[in-house]
Amino acid sequence: MSAHGEEAPVFWHALSPFEVAQRLGVDAERGLGHEAATRRRAEHGPNALPEPPPRPAWKLFAGQFKSPLIAILFVAAALAVVLGHHGDAAVILVVVVVNALIGGLQEGRAERSMAALRRLSELQVRVLREGHEQVLPARELVPGDVLLLAAGDAVAADARVVEAAQLQLAEAALTGESVPVAKRVAAADEATGLADRHDMVHAGTHVSAGRGRAIVVATGTHTEVGRIAALTERAEEPPTPLQRRLAAFGRALVVAAVVLFVLVLALGVLRALPLADVLMVAISQMVSMVPEGLPVAMTIALAVGMQRMASRGAIIRRLAAVETLGSTTVICSDKTGTLTKNEMTAVELWLPRGDGEGDDDEGGAARGRTLLASGSGYAPGGRIAAANDEAAPVPRVLAAGADVALGTLLRAGVLCNDAELLPPDEERGAWSVLGDPTEGALLVLARKGGLDVGAERAAWPRGGELPFDADTKLMATRHVRGQASPAGSPPAFVVVKGAPEAVLRLLPGAAVAAREAARAAADAMARRALRVLAVAAVDEDVALEPGTGFDVLAGRVRLLGLVGEIDPPRDEARAAVAECRRAGIRPVMVTGDHKLTGLAIARELGIARGDGADRAVDGSELERMGEPELMAALPHIAVFARVQPAQKLRIVEALQARGEVVAMTGDGVNDAPALARADVGVAMGIAGTEVAKSAARIVLTDDNFATLVAAVEQGRVVYGNLKKVLLYLFATSLDEVIVLLLALLAGYPLPLVAVQILWINIVTEGTLTVNLVMDPADMDGKGREMARPPVPRDDPLFDRTMLQRTALMALTAAALAFGWFAWRLQAGVPVELVRTEVFTLVAVTQWFNVVNCQSATASALKLGVLRNPWLLGGLLLSVALQAAVLYVPPLQAMFHTRPLEAATLLPIVALASVVLWVEEGRKALARRTR
Repeated sequence: MSAHGEEAPVFWHALSPFEVAQRLGVDAERGLGHEAATRRRAEHGPNALPEPPPRPAWKLFAGQFKSPLIAILFVAAALAVVLGHHGDAAVILVVVVVNALIGGLQEGRAERSMAALRRLSELQVRVLREGHEQVLPARELVPGDVLLLAAGDAVAADARVVEAAQLQLAEAALTGESVPVAKRVAAADEATGLADRHDMVHAGTHVSAGRGRAIVVATGTHTEVGRIAALTERAEEPPTPLQRRLAAFGRALVVAAVVLFVLVLALGVLRALPLADVLMVAISQMVSMVPEGLPVAMTIALAVGMQRMASRGAIIRRLAAVETLGSTTVICSDKTGTLTKNEMTAVELWLPRGDGEGDDDEGGAARGRTLLASGSGYAPGGRIAAANDEAAPVPRVLAAGADVALGTLLRAGVLCNDAELLPPDEERGAWSVLGDPTEGALLVLARKGGLDVGAERAAWPRGGELPFDADTKLMATRHVRGQASPAGSPPAFVVVKGAPEAVLRLLPGAAVAAREAARAAADAMARRALRVLAVAAVDEDVALEPGTGFDVLAGRVRLLGLVGEIDPPRDEARAAVAECRRAGIRPVMVTGDHKLTGLAIARELGIARGDGADRAVDGSELERMGEPELMAALPHIAVFARVQPAQKLRIVEALQARGEVVAMTGDGVNDAPALARADVGVAMGIAGTEVAKSAARIVLTDDNFATLVAAVEQGRVVYGNLKKVLLYLFATSLDEVIVLLLALLAGYPLPLVAVQILWINIVTEGTLTVNLVMDPADMDGKGREMARPPVPRDDPLFDRTMLQRTALMALTAAALAFGWFAWRLQAGVPVELVRTEVFTLVAVTQWFNVVNCQSATASALKLGVLRNPWLLGGLLLSVALQAAVLYVPPLQAMFHTRPLEAATLLPIVALASVVLWVEEGRKALARRTR
């Protein structure tokens, strides 16, 4: 292993923490200074592996010709050359090249947009700089930085461990080791292999348990992962299911075009028509069948969907999530921070009567007293008062205060705590918490009770710990007597805090009454929607060493009391839940809180019905349920409480077995399997660990349930817009085919030549299809996107309604065009002028049809194109280009057109509008019958 700039290898794992810090010129207790970090960044470069460069413009351009749809156009051009129609062939090739240029530019923009959005969810790390904890992008790490590691963190660089508290890392991605590896500070032998270097952490791994500090020794390509290119090579994201279905649809159209070509050729031969004319008809038919704008429209639709979701706070990490969101039928959401504000305030305390008052009999412990804390948020203003006399505050408690029981409880909450309370400054306009909000509320409570947090921690320094474990829902810390400890203090003691049921299990077996009294008090708090913590102590020294479990404390703890914290629901959560219900999506709460707390919040938000039809199930009840029982109970379970992370996976799989499309939120390292298994895994951007984010398809930057609901709505918008494009492209392609076939069967000349059809398909349609996918939500009446049921996973690209609309629009347009063509020919109008009129009529018909496609039921007259300025711009551009083809002499020659007089144009526009009025009639009938 070598460091940056070292001429000879440095075996960092064989050096002591002091030697590592000395070599790298860093104080492990303060970290680097900002100037030193900036200098090293300039010297070593960003902490990143070389990324594949973006595709050059020529590759994007060349990629547009891979589509089988474009291949048909090349065949058409080749046949035109063979037949001697060199001008038509040149126009076909020019238009295809222009289409490829436009497609390449659009795809390049989409790729850049997606890359920018992915950067929003890049790895973040916690470091110590100038004595303060900071959160930085992983790219900013430099050798000498002090990493702060906690469970769920992804390791972003190779580093030497200098502090470890039950620190374990999952290193399977690097070494293949399937179980977490315990880390320690002691140096390893110089010859130790990579997998056995227990004093090192490496980029590409993640912390599975515990916490620690480590000094960065290698970044970027100098890390162990950087040496293994195969492990770090970025794989291209596979196509989404919808992209595959559209590709299959395109291939089917190619087959249909070939069949149509053969059919027309055979029909012409049977009628003994000139071969050249028949081939040109066949070429025209092939061109008509090709919806050239489909691939570009698909790319733009997904990119627009990602951008819109990002603007609402939902970062899409997997493209497939955009379409899957529209099919979501169940959202399993965390409570804390997602449905609630995650601004914990301790409002109620329960102390076992007799504790600290010389009455240690079981009956005395069974009697409790309740205290109330005033104030809100993290500001320490407020007081603690007896519940039965809020006007008479309990005396403020110091180390030797009057209320020993309260002082002991508050002190324990300060010591068994990793959070920090931050006062207001120029950056923070209010008091805030660095760390877990639940622990922050305990610090605020202690301040209200008169304790000095810093002084208490200095008097009782930490001498060991068992970090919080999501499975046991417990945390324990050992504290030793410091220089500032009061005289007569014990040499050491242990503090335990966690879920009441978990702490109460550690009480001595004989303390039945105390356990029941505490359980009753905890249930009462939970019914009032409070999150309840139990705090206990072991009055003797217990070594908390690596490998120690919480079982070592069983039967030795003394309950100090309960703390009830309130986390108010988000203001927007109730409306978001109601919108879910209206959209046919069932919200389910999955929380680590007590089931009574969860059920109370769920009823307040509307997740659980107040009539008692919905129930809450906790982890122990879930464990006892067999699969048939769980499957039968699922429709009536609104809250899963006290679930272990592993049980989330079972919940997801059970819901999927019932045919549900599940979105699951999560933030912890152990949530990763459930997030990966869910149809849409959603990680929290603020509270979420890096492991959870990497497993998820979506990251919520504000951890807000309403943001997830808005993303679901946008997923439906994307899918709906793609179906609008399909309807528009297919209807307009089909009407051209029908007109050409009718002319052939009736013995008329061609109503359109190949270059005119190509112009309509690529230019007229191309200026509208991309803009149609920009349609905003709510284009189908008020709130219609979220008033429909979820999109079925097997929803056909063309459902019955779309087929009916396609047939109606195509047949109406074809009847208008063919009728005008036949009438004008019989009136003796020259063929080339009639072709120009039909060419214009078909183009104008498509302008009206694109407005028709904006909604299946809402009137186009009410919606208006002004609601989509992109579509309005596309229509204006299409009108201008059509006018150029009609009135610019060089273009007239290329596209076989003649200038049209106003007296002819006005009837053409009026006739073309018939497709609008026919579709308006169908929509009116649909509104009456739905």
